[in-house]
Amino acid sequence: MVLEQSFTLRNELSEIPPLAERIEAFGEEGSLSIQHIYQLNLVLDELITNIVSYGYDDDQPHEIHLRLRAEPGRLMAVLSDDGKPFNPLEEAPAAVLEGSIEDRPIGGLGIHFMRTLMDEVAYERAQGHNRLTLIKHLPPEEG
Repeated sequence: MVLEQSFTLRNELSEIPPLAERIEAFGEEGSLSIQHIYQLNLVLDELITNIVSYGYDDDQPHEIHLRLRAEPGRLMAVLSDDGKPFNPLEEAPAAVLEGSIEDRPIGGLGIHFMRTLMDEVAYERAQGHNRLTLIKHLPPEEG
């Protein structure tokens, strides 16, 4: 079974908790494991927070688009925004994982989660939009 769903968010941090609930419902409908739903939510929370916090130079409303697709053996998320050009695969700071959390510099942890928890990640800038594609390989019976 293939399940697809699209979401449009305002560039506001308050959009993230309701999105997390909708992703949980999508995951349940698509027979995804709790672990994979949690991983997807964690990665998207971090990425959307970064888009909202750093992606725009104005105080204008913007839309962030998310498309999810679950199919046997694969989960795909495509995140698109019209923020400043930013390739997180090349431009994000490396996460510092040693030392206490208080002593670490801010930045890079969301990208670390993305690279660690997703199996494939691709970025492109097209038609004035950042587009990040995330793929998670699933067991054949899941998705």
